Amino acid sequence: MAAITTDDRQQIKKIVCDILELEEDEITETSLFVEEHDADSMRLIEILSSLELNLKVTLEQADMARMVNLAGVYEVVSESNR
Repeated sequence: MAAITTDDRQQIKKIVCDILELEEDEITETSLFVEEHDADSMRLIEILSSLELNLKVTLEQADMARMVNLAGVYEVVSESNR
């Protein structure tokens, strides 16, 4: 498992905020994308594909179930094959 850097965390947060159309101060590591930020399945897929493209990682669609908030995204990305 590769730890993700502070820069990676900032980039991930920016990607998520851009897709969910949020300001960075509107989201926390534990706020839920669907329940609190009205994300739908298409937005979640867009987050996954954007992370793959921008971070040069491979993520499984099955991992989306764990990517419910930033903390989950950080965990999934840190476990990815980078």
